[in-house]
Amino acid sequence: MGKIQMTTPLVEMDGDEMTRVLWQIIKDELLLPFIDLKTEYYDLSLVKREETKDQITIDSANAALKYGVAVKCATITPNAQRVEEYNLSQMWKSPNGTIRAIMDGTVFRAPILVRGIEPYVRTWKKPITIARHAYGDVYKNTEMKCFEKGTAKIVFTSEKGETRESEIFTFTEDEGGVIQGMHNRCNSIKSFARSCMNYALDTKQDLWFATKDTISKQYDHTFKDIFAEVFETEYKEKFEAAGITYFYTLIDDVVARVIRSEGGYIWACKNYDGDVMSDMLATAFGSLAMMTSVLVNPDGKYEYEAAHGTVTRHYYKHLQGEETSTNSVATIFAWTGALNKRGELDGNADLQKFAKALEKATIDTIEEGYMTKDLALITTIPKEEIHQVNSRGFILEIRKRLEALL
Repeated sequence: MGKIQMTTPLVEMDGDEMTRVLWQIIKDELLLPFIDLKTEYYDLSLVKREETKDQITIDSANAALKYGVAVKCATITPNAQRVEEYNLSQMWKSPNGTIRAIMDGTVFRAPILVRGIEPYVRTWKKPITIARHAYGDVYKNTEMKCFEKGTAKIVFTSEKGETRESEIFTFTEDEGGVIQGMHNRCNSIKSFARSCMNYALDTKQDLWFATKDTISKQYDHTFKDIFAEVFETEYKEKFEAAGITYFYTLIDDVVARVIRSEGGYIWACKNYDGDVMSDMLATAFGSLAMMTSVLVNPDGKYEYEAAHGTVTRHYYKHLQGEETSTNSVATIFAWTGALNKRGELDGNADLQKFAKALEKATIDTIEEGYMTKDLALITTIPKEEIHQVNSRGFILEIRKRLEALL
């Protein structure tokens, strides 16, 4: 069988540590034998980001905008310990944050459902997709320690030189406290709303959105108002024609509704809410390594990635020559998502069929009892039918089933 041809390249963003090791095995065993893989390659390892002063991250995001589809490996966001470990010149920003800001995108995360990995919430029958606004809030905050008496204020100076201010708090005790300032942009919130509504139309799912506008009467209420305006003026008729709905409520109400629901909708969240809730949903559905993640911008540009980190502990074991049993499902599905979207945009049906076959082969492998240690610990498949395999062994088991499907 000849290799499947590609006409337009994917933007390939390589990463760090154990996920980088898996990245290459996935390419060698599951992609290159079957596809004439065309990618524009960017090495986003921490070493390369230091070498280029993070310019390579910016270049990769602009390439994603140019080509329309990207696939990204997990990367390190350095803390103080990493700065010392890698001898960095500075604590480089999160690559994901940089890419999201440049692409002006929304992150959509959904669990991969597999028989034998059952949700902890018994009512959930369908995936719940978290749509996370990827700009602002605490991720672009300004903080200050003020451990003495004094008054903290928010001050805004307009372009015309006019000033408005509002008192935050007056500290009357010697110990003082801490203050934090957050911001968001109306244009970014509009992009967030449009991305969510376009994705709901694409996937034929209802869209839920929630904030705490009763408490945050200006910040959160602005999100509520912009979503309502965008929906009423641009999407209401499209939603009605598609037979789907847009629903707004308070964040505490929507959490209660989510727990009682059977799933099957998109839950739009502000940045921090989405960060927390996506991890909660991933764990409640079974595993963070069993979750898809795609960044979508309002113009229909896509960047697919794994929802988890670089699996540092396994990487150090790997460096010492020890065997690991690392779950590569989310990384595989990042590749299949990107390949399927590239095929869709290019009218390449063979590439789309291959992506779906690889997803089926991956799910079949788990449902037939071949799985990594993390899944073996939580599966409901009888113990005598479980075959716990190592990192490479899992990918090789998938390849057997992929070859049979093709």
